[in-house]
Amino acid sequence: MISHSEKETIQLAERLGKKLRKGDVIILKGDLASGKTTFTKGIGKALNIKEVINSPTFTILKIYEGDLTLFHIDAYRLENNLYDLGIEEYQPEGITVIEWPEYYEKFLPEEYLEISIVQTDEEERDILLIPHGKHYEEIVKEMEC
Repeated sequence: MISHSEKETIQLAERLGKKLRKGDVIILKGDLASGKTTFTKGIGKALNIKEVINSPTFTILKIYEGDLTLFHIDAYRLENNLYDLGIEEYQPEGITVIEWPEYYEKFLPEEYLEISIVQTDEEERDILLIPHGKHYEEIVKEMEC
């Protein structure tokens, strides 16, 4: 999928967020400033979260309350440190979104939705949804319609 603006990225993520259920795990891959936190804002909008969602870079984890709880993890600071955040503890309670999952791969669940965001120019992003598991395959099929 192609997003031509921040607004479109949020709208796409909001559409996805409406399809998510308790226990879902979303991993966001992309360079710095590619739009990972912007995408998370759209998921938060779908969950009716009223707080401002921003990058949890300095705290690793931020928790937002809405229709479902959103656990927003930024694993960037975990680079070269094998630190288990106990993601399995968050899963039953809400939606978990992980930025920089490459620093946390050892602890990811078997099934999750991977979203790759590539900045192609200042505003435009290529957004690729890669399902890992049947539930996420169904979500991606719905998103393609």
